[in-house]
Amino acid sequence: MSADNQQERLESSWIVGFTDGEGCFHISINKIPEMTLGWQVLPEFRVVQHEKDEYVLHQIKNYFGFGDVKINRKDFHGTRKEFRVRGLENLNKIVEFFKLNKLNTSKRKDFEIFSEVIDLMNKKQHLTKEGLDKIAKLISEMNRKPKLNYLESSETIR
Repeated sequence: MSADNQQERLESSWIVGFTDGEGCFHISINKIPEMTLGWQVLPEFRVVQHEKDEYVLHQIKNYFGFGDVKINRKDFHGTRKEFRVRGLENLNKIVEFFKLNKLNTSKRKDFEIFSEVIDLMNKKQHLTKEGLDKIAKLISEMNRKPKLNYLESSETIR
């Protein structure tokens, strides 16, 4: 069977391998004054590709049945597109998928932290100072450390 036909009928192992190479489990904590604590936890799962391979992102979206394909960024190399999943309901399905279908690279550690944060959010812990502190510390252990403005100013939150 040709590679094109294999990609047309995506399998879980293909998605795992593709995610190992091109995926990202990302969590940011954003200052939003309107939020109860003044901060928002924003987890997302992303897979980025050059626009010439955008069809792969749509195949992944079709496999899961949710998510969005959007512009990630434009630069002198062209436009990058991303398959992105946000929202706890769908992120719970992503976590379930990767718990059943194990990642093979160092992204497994990021996924485990991501999964723990999603669990904390399911328990509404992100709505408490203690939970937000725990989430920020977990994020700081992820491979690609985000800017943690929250940790720098968390002592000002009551």
